[in-house]
Amino acid sequence: MRTKSLLFLFVLLSYLSFAQAKANPDDPAIRKSLTYFVNSIKTKQIDRAVSCIYPKFFTVVPKDQMTQILNMTYNNPFMKVEVQNLQIASVEKSELISGEYFSIASYFLKLKCNVSSMNDDMKKKISAVLTNKYGKNNVKYLASESTYLINANMKACAVSKDRKYWKFVILEREYKSQLVKVLPKKILDKF
Repeated sequence: MRTKSLLFLFVLLSYLSFAQAKANPDDPAIRKSLTYFVNSIKTKQIDRAVSCIYPKFFTVVPKDQMTQILNMTYNNPFMKVEVQNLQIASVEKSELISGEYFSIASYFLKLKCNVSSMNDDMKKKISAVLTNKYGKNNVKYLASESTYLINANMKACAVSKDRKYWKFVILEREYKSQLVKVLPKKILDKF
């Protein structure tokens, strides 16, 4: 009986050691950095959020323009967008390409978009844009509050030189042609 117990313990320890060796060592740092990025947007600290964006991205969209876009999106008095919840679904194991580490993270955001200050025509246009971007099943309109609730399924590419501090590029299919200038082909082929 003692031999069986020792054998079971050995097999269990071997399995746990193997599982830890296969685990993604960058996962906690990427999750922490992505949470910081999203929380910066959530608390409307746009400059802090922009500092979390991969610097090479600013060759496609200038930094000041990106700041304006985020301000117009999250600090807009006509359409109040509120980030309510972040869930990180997965973080891929990072790959070293040309001296930088790249990893793709999948996550979900719950957004609340108040459009009460808009007329009906603008609300219809906003509805069409949101439905086209996030899918009909992910956009719900609450007429009593003039608010859209959005379940946004998102992907971001995390990039780092030291695997401690990660910067992000939001991956959206409609901008894939522009991201060719920012991310390696091997990474772009994954989404």
